[in-house]
Amino acid sequence: MVRARIARGTKAGKCRLLAGLAAAVLASAGLVAAGPAEPAAATGPAARTAAVPQHAVTGYWQNFNNGAKVQKLKDVDDAYDIIAVAFADTADKPGAVTFHLDPAVGYSSADDFKADIKAKQAAGRSVVLSVGGEKGAVSVSDGASAQNFADSINGLMDEYGFNGVDIDLENGLNSTYMTQALQAVHAKHPDVVVTMAPQTIDMLSPQNEYFKTALAIKDFLTVVNTQFYNSGSMNGCDGKVYSQGSVDFLTALACTQLQGGLDPSQVGLGVPASPSAAGSGYVSPSVVNAALDCLTSGKNCGSFKPSKTYPGLRGAMAWSTNWDAANGGAFASQVGGHVHGMS
Repeated sequence: MVRARIARGTKAGKCRLLAGLAAAVLASAGLVAAGPAEPAAATGPAARTAAVPQHAVTGYWQNFNNGAKVQKLKDVDDAYDIIAVAFADTADKPGAVTFHLDPAVGYSSADDFKADIKAKQAAGRSVVLSVGGEKGAVSVSDGASAQNFADSINGLMDEYGFNGVDIDLENGLNSTYMTQALQAVHAKHPDVVVTMAPQTIDMLSPQNEYFKTALAIKDFLTVVNTQFYNSGSMNGCDGKVYSQGSVDFLTALACTQLQGGLDPSQVGLGVPASPSAAGSGYVSPSVVNAALDCLTSGKNCGSFKPSKTYPGLRGAMAWSTNWDAANGGAFASQVGGHVHGMS
């Protein structure tokens, strides 16, 4: 299986809002809590309630330079509702992670980076820390490593102000212990935003480890943005084979997740932001929008048409905000505008 996320230095590859009055404003604007469960007060240096729009756009921000446009967090287009900082680093303890700013992105201090996180959150965005990537080697495979993972994520949420965590492990995942780890994060930060970016093959059946993890944390899972690229042809929910890079591929494979137990609000379409952002599977913004229309309203479908529509579908994801910026911001403007116009 070709690795779907582009890791640092490799081939072209990967809000908190103030409480009180701000929360009321968000509610009137149609924003919803991070997952199906009701949010609770957060812990950490400043109590805050994370909020994600009913229909949301996720984008990965590269904490490295691999040929895409280098950005600071503040430069990320406002169309991105969830910004996944890519990536966490492996720490000394098994399962634990840490985070270091790459000098290549131009921050003079960690405080400047934290200030950008707060500014994004004040503007209604969520910022999460992504774990994994093509070369990510984090292993959560027993009780001790699960606790180490949870402790390190909780610590980084408190230190940097991250809204949560993104699971982008492309070298294997143990559903039992990753579930245990994420439940421990949720226990300390009840408003945590949890996103996932499995490879296409990882979400073909509810029996797959990624899918099992998503279902196990369904009560607080925010969204699964499957990487519908770098995968070749795959079976859709109707048992037919579909080629990547098409409306049918996006809709027929997302259908498997929708029929397999995830809430529509927990399903997003992950695609490359430009032809340079992945080895294969790029589709134009118009194709992404057609797939969104097909799944939510039964319009603009290809040969595959779902048996029912899912108007609550969460939205779409781009790898990455940097590749999008290098491509003139086409994903942010076209897909972002389309997602935010969904009802």
